[in-house]
Amino acid sequence: MSTATRALFEFDDSYARELPSLSMPWRVTPVPAPSLLVLNGELAEELGVDADLLRESAGVALLAGNAAPDGVSPAAQAYSGHQFGGYVPRLGDGRALLLGEVVDRRGRRRDLHLKGSGRTPFARGGDGKAAVGPMLREYLMGEAMHALGIPTTRGLAVVSTGETVARETALPGAVLSRVAASHLRVGTFQYAASSAEPGLVRKLADYAIARHYPDAAGAPHPYLEFYRRVIDAQASLVARWMLVGFVHGVMNTDNMAISGQTIDYGPCAFMDAFSPATVFSSIDHAGRYAYGNQPVMAQWNLARLGETLLPLIDESVDAAVEAATDALHSFAERYDSYLISGTAAKLGVDDADRSLVGELLALLESQRVDWTQFFRALSECLRGHPEPARSLAAEPGAFDAWVDRWQARLSPDRHAVATAMDRVNPVYIPRNHRVEEALTAATEGDMAPFDRLVEVLARPFDERPGLEAYARPAPASFGRHITYCGT
Repeated sequence: MSTATRALFEFDDSYARELPSLSMPWRVTPVPAPSLLVLNGELAEELGVDADLLRESAGVALLAGNAAPDGVSPAAQAYSGHQFGGYVPRLGDGRALLLGEVVDRRGRRRDLHLKGSGRTPFARGGDGKAAVGPMLREYLMGEAMHALGIPTTRGLAVVSTGETVARETALPGAVLSRVAASHLRVGTFQYAASSAEPGLVRKLADYAIARHYPDAAGAPHPYLEFYRRVIDAQASLVARWMLVGFVHGVMNTDNMAISGQTIDYGPCAFMDAFSPATVFSSIDHAGRYAYGNQPVMAQWNLARLGETLLPLIDESVDAAVEAATDALHSFAERYDSYLISGTAAKLGVDDADRSLVGELLALLESQRVDWTQFFRALSECLRGHPEPARSLAAEPGAFDAWVDRWQARLSPDRHAVATAMDRVNPVYIPRNHRVEEALTAATEGDMAPFDRLVEVLARPFDERPGLEAYARPAPASFGRHITYCGT
């Protein structure tokens, strides 16, 4: 490895070093002709790396996995998972590797992880590769969520590999370099709990506490407190998803991060017309992970985490179950609190009236109103322009009656209320047709639509002239949007 590449990052491998039985040392499959498609300069700066160096051949080689970092051993992480409710005891990084950990400019330990880097011992028959489209989708979605203020993993770069991968058709290959607070998952704890190694769950929990919730270590019952912290982080995260109409699409336990970040953007998308039954994933035939089911499924996943922690919570099985159950039951209250406060901010009120919100949701669903457009247009009513919001409703009369009740709850300073609402209600989200257009163009070699879309989504709350097309939902001709895992 060259001196220039060594200077890019100072890697550590605390996870592989402290928990060796939860990963396997492995090497990236070299790619023939790595070429940088997109680089996240802002994120590079956070990591303390000169983005210009990453654009050079040595930097691109590292981001593609062709240059292994010195001093650490890349590793494929092991985990289990409930996939659509069915338990799979051995999943793991089938096409990904943890290159190492980097301490960023703020002193935070971050994982640098490659996706699409070749087969590993966990590949389960797959080729370990990834295509340009799905890797750019994850990059795009991560940046959109970050700009919306939602905790998320982020893409540092996407590198084309110069080779093709076989899917339904031959597609250009790519590797995503992903940065995360960590890649500890509920499924990691499930794997540790199923292991025959004594004390492995305790070692994993101690590592997770030290890395993500260090204050929990000083609590009277540190493992129970750790569980509560994860519950709270997930309640907050899912509430934020719901407030912007995000549908993750594959909330398996191996896709829930202990840190509370959104992770593994596969068949994800943003909802246009409001409907709790919204599903985009091609394989979610029963709607298990539909928009409206996400809170329930998050709590279900957290129950699986709690099961792994029972021996640590209390020596008495009955006492452990009681304590964990009480903690788990707090999810609904925590989630409700986050959702109500977020909804109040979207509506510009101090406290969201449940009946008022319920009436609004029923109106939005029955009249198939676009979620994002409606909340952004609502503030215009306070500036004397009700028509943008009224025009979204099939029956404006019902809308008018609701608006009268809503306005009666507002502060007299309507301009200030409208300004505050615009700070939390985005103009621009990753509209499904725009995402597909950009990914199709990129797959065909034209990155300009993708780069433009990333630029628009970087400032989702700032309405800008000339970008009206990015704020509109898909035309009827686009049809039903279906997403795929991209594996």
